[in-house]
Amino acid sequence: MSAALLTQPLRALAASSANQVSVWKTPSCGCCHEWVAHLRKSGFEVVTHDVEDTAPIRQKFGLNAKFGSCHTARLGNYVVEGHVPAQELRRLLREQPKALGLAVPGMPMGSPGMEMGDTRDAYDVLLVLADGSSRIYQSYTSKTSVKS
Repeated sequence: MSAALLTQPLRALAASSANQVSVWKTPSCGCCHEWVAHLRKSGFEVVTHDVEDTAPIRQKFGLNAKFGSCHTARLGNYVVEGHVPAQELRRLLREQPKALGLAVPGMPMGSPGMEMGDTRDAYDVLLVLADGSSRIYQSYTSKTSVKS
């Protein structure tokens, strides 16, 4: 019984760290703040690091600048770039693909953290492979708000 009691905190720690996302962002970026709020609302534990420029962080993690956005994150061994929806992070953890990580290049309107009413640009979440290539992991269609 005492062995079970000792392993309980270790399981909790492992579960907690699996949901921990470290985010590097600039201190004044409002959409980065909103993306972090989206992750927290979705059950992720988020640690933020304010930096003046996220490009060196992307470079350190081996992510090509063409995938760049306004913030870079780590989820386990994966790099996460830009406004990736939390549901895709959960899928990434579930499927564990052999990849560098996920990216939503640029800042598409309507992606998490970039919401503006009910309007959404079409955008793709890319699975970035270790060789620098990518493929579509999930596509999101455009949506236009209808005013009555």
